[in-house]
Amino acid sequence: MPYMIETYDKPGSGALRLGTRPAHLDYLEANKHLLLACGAKLDDEGGAASGGLYLVALETRAEAEAFIQADPFFEAGLFERVFVTRWRQAYLNRQNTLNES
Repeated sequence: MPYMIETYDKPGSGALRLGTRPAHLDYLEANKHLLLACGAKLDDEGGAASGGLYLVALETRAEAEAFIQADPFFEAGLFERVFVTRWRQAYLNRQNTLNES
């Protein structure tokens, strides 16, 4: 069953995020086979990012934790908090994905 990883950037870390972003994007590209969805959490104006949300196709908490810990954003110390939560996909692309009898 997939995992949801939610990250929160440390306050005042915009420059660190921007400087690390190319390596982060390379990491995501190399691991896109694991990504169900992924993206930054933005302010209301859509400009500044303050963290991210990853939906990953991994089977264990240990795998999900290892995934986020290998992200260049994590390695650079960008995150103030990281939450890893087991997740059940119910809809994808506006389609119900649950097996209902």
